[in-house]
Amino acid sequence: MSTPALRVVHETGPGPDLEAAEAAAADLLTALGISLDSESLRGTPGRMARAYAELFTPRPFDLTTFPNDEGYDELVLARGIPVRSVCEHHLLPFVGVAHVGYLPGERILGLSKLARIVEHFACRPQVQERLTKQVADWLDEQLEPRGVGVVIEAEHSCMTLRGVQAAGSSTVTSTLLGTLREDARSRQEFFALTGING
Repeated sequence: MSTPALRVVHETGPGPDLEAAEAAAADLLTALGISLDSESLRGTPGRMARAYAELFTPRPFDLTTFPNDEGYDELVLARGIPVRSVCEHHLLPFVGVAHVGYLPGERILGLSKLARIVEHFACRPQVQERLTKQVADWLDEQLEPRGVGVVIEAEHSCMTLRGVQAAGSSTVTSTLLGTLREDARSRQEFFALTGING
């Protein structure tokens, strides 16, 4: 008997009000002393509004899982999943990669869904620590694997372009659940395969 796919959508609520966002963006730029009179800047508030609306709107997807008929019990790992999000403190982007792995239980996941889950939680104002934990917790709840591991490496423009201006610095966060947290050998294998020294 097949299990129906879970349809994953962003939290329900009102969609973006692009007209209000454009007006607010124009007010912000004007308040910062940027004149919108030139031809090249006249459309900037609308472009800003549409860009942030896109950054904050993940695509819906079906969480497709399959029976683990072969009893596969080794690590499944997707490395280098692109991550782009926006720091909730400055609304500046952070970009990097996520490494997401799990030890299968009764079901296995369609591989592209690991990237979809990362995108789903990244498409909102975020902090990297929460994003890492949200991806791991959600996989643990929905898939019920024997273990889950998530590592995110990202460069934060709120740290590289302003303030300390630490160009080239990156931040690494991790969340380990189940066997990947409790068993030292499994944990070491996960970190070795991600390229992180555990």
